[in-house]
Amino acid sequence: MHKTLLKYFGYTHFRPLQEDIINDVLSGKDTFVLMPTGGGKSLCFQLPALLMQGMTVVVSPLISLMKDQVDTLAANGVGAAYLNSTLSYSEIQEIKASITSSSNQIKILYNGRYSCSTQECKCKPVCN
Repeated sequence: MHKTLLKYFGYTHFRPLQEDIINDVLSGKDTFVLMPTGGGKSLCFQLPALLMQGMTVVVSPLISLMKDQVDTLAANGVGAAYLNSTLSYSEIQEIKASITSSSNQIKILYNGRYSCSTQECKCKPVCN
């Protein structure tokens, strides 16, 4: 876990409670995390996403935060994407094709909370 923390995030240690939270997630425990802005919540789901098999879906109401996090993750070598109202239909279809392919490289998919209810972003077809 510490190697992954350093490799993808550049940190040598965790902030208070992060390591306990991440261990709970990795142990399969239902986990509710309430932290202030800037408290390190994102790492609590991003790091487990990298350590576990499959893709993690993050529902977020903040489009600008999705873009910032995907850009940062991608710059650090993590396969990440987002689906939200800023994307064109063809961009959405490209992401959906990527995540349903056998060679999917996306580990973290951010989805706008309203995107799951729109016709072009239906989650059901991509979450087999």
